[in-house]
Amino acid sequence: MKDLLPELCDQFEDLVSVVEPMFTNFGAKERFSGQIVTLKCYEDNSKVRELSAQDGTGKVLVIDGGGSVRCALLGDMLAEKAASNGWEGMIIYGCIRDVNAISEINLGVQALTTHPMKTKKRGLGDINLEVQFGGVTFVPGHFVYADNNGVLVTPHALLLETSSA
Repeated sequence: MKDLLPELCDQFEDLVSVVEPMFTNFGAKERFSGQIVTLKCYEDNSKVRELSAQDGTGKVLVIDGGGSVRCALLGDMLAEKAASNGWEGMIIYGCIRDVNAISEINLGVQALTTHPMKTKKRGLGDINLEVQFGGVTFVPGHFVYADNNGVLVTPHALLLETSSA
């Protein structure tokens, strides 16, 4: 199986925006994509819990945690909840914890790094705003693709042309 992102970049160079390399793949799904749902929160994962409990079929939660490396926005319990509610994955501009457990959960998870400390729960966060990090704007309703090669966004769902050789 060919790598997804290089193929998308080759076929749709003018349609894709590639996020600056900064993420590590932590989830059991190394390759994931879906419609973008955004969350902007800082050192508070209350809204991550709220969104993880909703139907995420065909969607990827993009979390702008402000790049904080002082606590984790995702742990194994929320990852399990998200996977059980159909989320394809999460891209987290921040940290996660419980990495060994998350590596076995059927969810795509890319994050900056890990941190063992949980967040405070203040109920703060903004859902479905445009967020920016890694040189890219993530627009709710647009599409994100992620694999071990990186992360890219596009305004439309992309289908690869296949050729039989």
